[in-house]
Amino acid sequence: MFTPAVTDQRFVLDHIVKFDELAASDRFASASSDVVDAVLEGVGALAAGEWAPLSRLGDTNGPKWTPEGVKMPAGFAAAYQAYVEGGWGTIGVGEAFGGQGMPFVIQTAVLDTLGGANLGFALAPTLTVGAIEALSHHGNPEQQALYLPHLATGAWTGTMNLTEPQAGSDVGAVRAKAEPRADGKWSISGTKIYISFGDHDMAENIIHLVLARTPDAPPGTKGLSLFLVPKYRLDADGNPGDFNDVRVVSIEHKLGLHASPTCVLSFGDNGDCVGELIGAELGGMRGMFTMMNNARLNVGLQGVQVAERATQLAVAYARDRVQSARAGGGREPVAIIEHPDVRRMLMRMKAQTQAARALVYLAASQVDRATLGEAGAQARLDLLTPLAKAHGTDIGCEVSSIAIQVHGGMGYIEETGVAQGFRDARITPIYEGTNGIQAADLVGRKLSTDNGGVLNALIADMRAEAEDVGLRGLIDACEEVARRLLTVDIDDRLAASYPFLTMLSTAVCGWLMERQGRIAATVDGDGAFLKMKRAVADFYVAQIVPEAMGLKAAAMAPAAILYALESSAFAA
Repeated sequence: MFTPAVTDQRFVLDHIVKFDELAASDRFASASSDVVDAVLEGVGALAAGEWAPLSRLGDTNGPKWTPEGVKMPAGFAAAYQAYVEGGWGTIGVGEAFGGQGMPFVIQTAVLDTLGGANLGFALAPTLTVGAIEALSHHGNPEQQALYLPHLATGAWTGTMNLTEPQAGSDVGAVRAKAEPRADGKWSISGTKIYISFGDHDMAENIIHLVLARTPDAPPGTKGLSLFLVPKYRLDADGNPGDFNDVRVVSIEHKLGLHASPTCVLSFGDNGDCVGELIGAELGGMRGMFTMMNNARLNVGLQGVQVAERATQLAVAYARDRVQSARAGGGREPVAIIEHPDVRRMLMRMKAQTQAARALVYLAASQVDRATLGEAGAQARLDLLTPLAKAHGTDIGCEVSSIAIQVHGGMGYIEETGVAQGFRDARITPIYEGTNGIQAADLVGRKLSTDNGGVLNALIADMRAEAEDVGLRGLIDACEEVARRLLTVDIDDRLAASYPFLTMLSTAVCGWLMERQGRIAATVDGDGAFLKMKRAVADFYVAQIVPEAMGLKAAAMAPAAILYALESSAFAA
């Protein structure tokens, strides 16, 4: 069971993104209200009708490694082909490369729906979006003309190849090699791990974007270059031809996301893997961050996706499961949704899910505003990205855990399907930069941008609109903590980073939820939806915002207490 959250998506687009402002530009003039509605409804039909029914199959009978490559479960290739034929991958790609040129935030909504229906499956188009971004910004005209039209439709998929056995968060430890060839291309060799959809049988070609070192490159991140390495080289007509010596060594056995084949890839075992340089030599980190920043927003979106599915499952179960009379009521058993504690859990799930969606969509809209040249949009995007990634995925984990609790003992039984969301969600705070790295990025780079001016501008916007006393208090507390963090040493700053990130994320979400509740009380529309929106907005501000104030003590504390033990004493 999956129902696309079209009404909430549209409400957030209208009142958080302020989509009418984007559509008023010449660049996005084709994204009329009618077109946006058609996109949301159309991808919803695909997701509910063809992608969601495969979710359980992908979890229980996932992709299989074979000597010829990875084979996807039955039905996946056809469902993916429906995605390609529907043009859903082209939504946010420029018209020059066969795309529809619509705003990034609409592409975000499309992925939101697909991932809600089938989180693991949706990694395929999500990663392709990152490859498109990298080639759009750093590829040369020939590369763009050859590869982007096929990546845009999804006929070819894309991957990111950064991680190696000795190089996880420490990207500078990458050892993969690139040796120059006489034809101007490069011979690629090395091993990459944790490559999502590194191989599959749903598309005609797979385009790997690979970080590697050229000869005599300096150590660390400064010595990295980015290469385009197709699974099949292109022939004279630009079609997939000869195999390019990229082999799948194995696929990982994981806690969740079983529908997504996570591959170990070996490049150049036979000395015949050919790649093309993307951008300048030694410019790999620029290309990587283009992919990574896009991926971080889309991973934050995965938190929304898994939370939406978990909430829907929990609400349906709570309405159907009859158990015990309601305290203070009659003697007849009632559906568990009538019990106060179950109501508390469901309200929290809906509030957190909708708050996370508003946060991620707001961040995504800054991509579009920056594209239009709006002053301050890029800086705000940079500030919001670690919040969207870390807080969005924390919410996905929390909400999927609560869903199991709502189901009670049945939630712990795999056959009900609710445990899948909990297992799927757990990777999201880890990959594309752990949430601890996001917090470190927030306090180490983003906080000091323009001497704190970017954060101050966000604080001012929130303070100008916030009405609730508790919300205003949290905004004030965020400002106070930020001011302190700009003056302390790096250990104290990093020790405070995660509680501060959660405080600031909750303040932003509270600001956005209060706005939605206020608007829902004044606009016309679906009465049941607007009543729900007001209620969950009130719940968020009244119950979730005050919790974040409790993190202030940790955010203000020095690092000394973390080092009160020697490393050996942790084993005592």
